[in-house]
Amino acid sequence: MGKHGQYRSLVIAAVGAAVLACSAAPAFSACRLALLLGFDASSSVDPGEDRLQRQGIAQALTAPEIRTILLSTPDAPVVLAAYEWSGRYHQTMVLNWTALSSHAAIDNAAAIIATSRRAYSEFPTAVGHSLQFAAKVFETAPRCDFLTLDLSGDGVNNDGFGPRYVYETNDFNQITVNGLAIGGGTTDDQVVFDFFFDRIIRGPGSFVETAANFNDFARAMRRKLYREISLRIVGKL
Repeated sequence: MGKHGQYRSLVIAAVGAAVLACSAAPAFSACRLALLLGFDASSSVDPGEDRLQRQGIAQALTAPEIRTILLSTPDAPVVLAAYEWSGRYHQTMVLNWTALSSHAAIDNAAAIIATSRRAYSEFPTAVGHSLQFAAKVFETAPRCDFLTLDLSGDGVNNDGFGPRYVYETNDFNQITVNGLAIGGGTTDDQVVFDFFFDRIIRGPGSFVETAANFNDFARAMRRKLYREISLRIVGKL
C-alpha cells in the first residue's frame, strides 16, 4: 500500500472517531462565531502543565474584558466547543457546542473545561490528525457567520500526516486557523513558533499568539480570545 493508501486508512479511522465523539449540532437562531479550542495533551505535557492549560482557558473565558465582548451582541452569540488532542487516534471532546449567551453559560463552560480530566497522557504530537478531527467537529457546528479553530501546543508534528496533507484533503475554505504556540518545552522554542507560523495558521487574518511556557498560558489565551472575538464583532458589523 502506498503512502496515500496508508493515509486513507488513517482518515477513515479518524472520521469514525470524530462521528462518535461529536454530538449533533444544537439549534441556535443565529451566532456570529463558532470557536473551537484544541489543546495539547501529548506526552510532552506533564500533569501540572495540563492543569495550567485547562484552568488557563477557564480563566481567560471568565476574564471581565472577555465576558464583555462575549455578551456584546446577545442576539448573535459566540458558540464554543473544546477538545484535547495528542496521538493520531487520540482526540477527545471536552465541551460540545455551547452558546456563550449569558454569564451563567460562560461560567458553566469554563467550569466544564477547568474540571475536565485528560483522556490520554502517553501519546505523541499528531498535529495533522488534530486538524482533521477539528474539521469534522465543525461539520456539527451551528450555522455561524465565522468559523475559527484555536489550536495550542508545545511541539511540532511527530506522528502521522502533517498539516499540509490535511489542508489538501479537507475543506478548510470557511475555517480560520489560529495558533497558540507554547515555549519552554523539550523542543526549541523558535522551532515550535516557526512551525505554528509556517504550517498551522490558515485563512485571512490568521495569527499566532505565543506563550513563554505553560505558566504564561492563561495570559496568552486571554489575549488570543480577545483578539479573535473582537475581530469577529467588527467583521459582523
